[in-house]
Amino acid sequence: MGRRALVLALGLSLVLLCARALPAADEEGNQDESLDSKTLSAEDQVKDHSTGTRVVAGQIFLESGKSDSQSEDEENFHSQEEEKENSLEELNSLEMSNLLNKDLEEAEMQSPVLTAIGGTADGEPCHFPFLFMEKEYAECTADGREDGRLWCATTYDYKKDQKWGFCESEEQSNKRRQMQEAEDVYQIGMKILNESSKKAQKKVAYQYLLKAADMNHTKAMEKVSYALLFGDYLKQNIQSSKELLEKLTEEGSPKGQMALGFLYASGLGVNSSQAKALVYYTFGALGGNLIAHMILGYRYWAGIGVLQSCESALTHYRLVANHVASDISLTGGTVVQRIRLADEVENPGMASGMLEEDLIQYYQFLAEKGDVQAQVGLGQLHLHGGRGVEQNHQRAFEYFNQAANAGNSHAMAFLGKMYSEGSDVVPQSNETALQYFKKAADMGNPVGQSGLGMAYLYGRGVPVNYELALKYFQKAAEQGWVDGQLQLGSMYYNGIGVKKDYKQALKYFNLASQGGHILAFYNLAQMHATGTGVMRSCHTAVELFKNVCERGRWSERLMTAYNSYKDGDSNSAVVQYLLLAEQGYEVAQSNAAFILDQKEASIVGENETYPRALLHWNRAASQGYTVARIKLGDYHFYGFGTDVDYETAFIHYRLASEQQHSAQAMFNLGYMHEKGLGIKQDIHLAKRFYDMAAEASPDAQVPVFLALCKLGVIYSLQYVREINMREVFSHIDMDQLLGPEWDLYLMTIIALLLGTIIAYRQRQHQAIPRPAGLRPAVPQQEPPPEHQPPQ
Repeated sequence: MGRRALVLALGLSLVLLCARALPAADEEGNQDESLDSKTLSAEDQVKDHSTGTRVVAGQIFLESGKSDSQSEDEENFHSQEEEKENSLEELNSLEMSNLLNKDLEEAEMQSPVLTAIGGTADGEPCHFPFLFMEKEYAECTADGREDGRLWCATTYDYKKDQKWGFCESEEQSNKRRQMQEAEDVYQIGMKILNESSKKAQKKVAYQYLLKAADMNHTKAMEKVSYALLFGDYLKQNIQSSKELLEKLTEEGSPKGQMALGFLYASGLGVNSSQAKALVYYTFGALGGNLIAHMILGYRYWAGIGVLQSCESALTHYRLVANHVASDISLTGGTVVQRIRLADEVENPGMASGMLEEDLIQYYQFLAEKGDVQAQVGLGQLHLHGGRGVEQNHQRAFEYFNQAANAGNSHAMAFLGKMYSEGSDVVPQSNETALQYFKKAADMGNPVGQSGLGMAYLYGRGVPVNYELALKYFQKAAEQGWVDGQLQLGSMYYNGIGVKKDYKQALKYFNLASQGGHILAFYNLAQMHATGTGVMRSCHTAVELFKNVCERGRWSERLMTAYNSYKDGDSNSAVVQYLLLAEQGYEVAQSNAAFILDQKEASIVGENETYPRALLHWNRAASQGYTVARIKLGDYHFYGFGTDVDYETAFIHYRLASEQQHSAQAMFNLGYMHEKGLGIKQDIHLAKRFYDMAAEASPDAQVPVFLALCKLGVIYSLQYVREINMREVFSHIDMDQLLGPEWDLYLMTIIALLLGTIIAYRQRQHQAIPRPAGLRPAVPQQEPPPEHQPPQ
């Protein structure tokens, strides 16, 4: 009986291992796989969803029933389990006992018996549980001691036998107390950091974290090393950061390993080594660091330091996207503004998307005066954050409340969202949320209709009713509301309330993705990755997963880097942009390259500035950024960071012209054709590219006009040089051209010209030179003819 129990236990363990391995092997071929977001947090990775649930877009749906295919799969599973069990029963009993003995030995090695140190029972094993002060203890305790040292009893009743000893040496006790003190200091620092938004208070918090880091507290060391690296509330010191990161790496910290990999990848504080960077990134990813996974995903996708592998990139990106999707709430999460420094400098009048402080104050003034649209707009800004406004649920709630009281349906719907989600400011209440959603939906508001659909779908405050959920989602989708489109897609995908239809699911997910919904990108990525409803496309799946990953919380550092640059701290900004560039953010790659191009970062040597800028312009260009492609052409044309290479410059300009229809690239191509640089000189092609540039952009019309004028002069001179004047005159028949008496006409013209020249010269001789500054003399009148002397 005991042997059978052991066989069953081992059989179940093998079945579980097989069940875990099967999805990984069959992932590509499984057509009925749910849009899974299997991990809600790092702590929940070991938890499985309860039976009868499906995960869609980061949310769990209850199954209404099982399909025939599912029941068949279950029967196959149980039959496989019975076969494995029968085969295991046939194993030799001696082998089973050997396995059992090994397991017991390993268990003993893993949990060693504690031996008392000193006291009245030195060397004797601790007895658990033991009775002390009428209380049982299952582990060592410091109760009853003022020095805080842990002790145990070696018999059950301490009061009766008085047999005890320490569980740790004095050195171990001191170390434990030191770590407890460090933990207390760390918690104080984190409390100040999380509860305050003032810069001065955050600096105070980091002083506590510095103290905890000096006491070798791992989390404090991670915080401080990052602060020193980026210059966040501590003076930037890359060398000190490197030392802390090396220490963390030795202790096995995934965050430390990832950051040290970044230093080797970017060559900050160390000699650049892509091989070492890859090793540290890999260890960080194995330790569960999501940023390390994201970096590896981008490297495999772009082939940076590794062989290009779409499937490897898909594995890393999907893991990160699962976490990002699980964090997305009904309100959609924080909005991150992406600002290109190059565009902002070259086009100062172009709106960056950031709201000026004066404009925000103006809207606040309007809201206080009762302007409902201003109240709703400010409420949305504070609810999601972004555009220079920090996320603030308290202010969002106040603005929505004011607008809702004035009868605004949009404000009512967003209040419903806030009550449905719940937060520190607004307590979660399905009943209150339902009231607001109903009011908004009755007024035809799509946000309210979508919220009401969610209530019926999940049974929040009302009984579950898939028909009503579908009805309200359709109404919201018809008005273009992305949440309605997303949920409709999910219902069609899972066949909830409707017949399962992957084409309809794909249609609605595509519509929601056009509105920028993160979960729509996530669901589309899952469909393309598994080939569900579409042809499987690894490349498309990776691009969609990458888009989802770039919406993670770490993207907030884009705004932090931008603010650092605006405050004049280019060193801090460039390091932050470089880390984000490693993660594959195209805007970070172009911004890092721009700062290096302007030579504004002193932490990078002058000789390394252009080569590093060239590297990041290249990565940004490969992701489709036009300005970066033109910059690559400029760098090869002028020899910045590389040798002068007109042919390569010509290739980059041509790519920018053909793929992005850049007027600047067309103008440059015209110039290169005109001069014959990197290509055979061709004035006709030069004119063609100049004309194309003028058509592509109105801003290019003036420079194109000047270039064409210059081109016309060059063409005329070239034409004159090329023709033979003697041959031209020999072929001209003057009699036919000017008539038979053309020579008389010519002689008359010559005589007139000669007479004009002679008259002009005579007038010059008659002129009397006068000294400068003297008035001209009055000429004497000639005497009348009668008084003239006779000749």
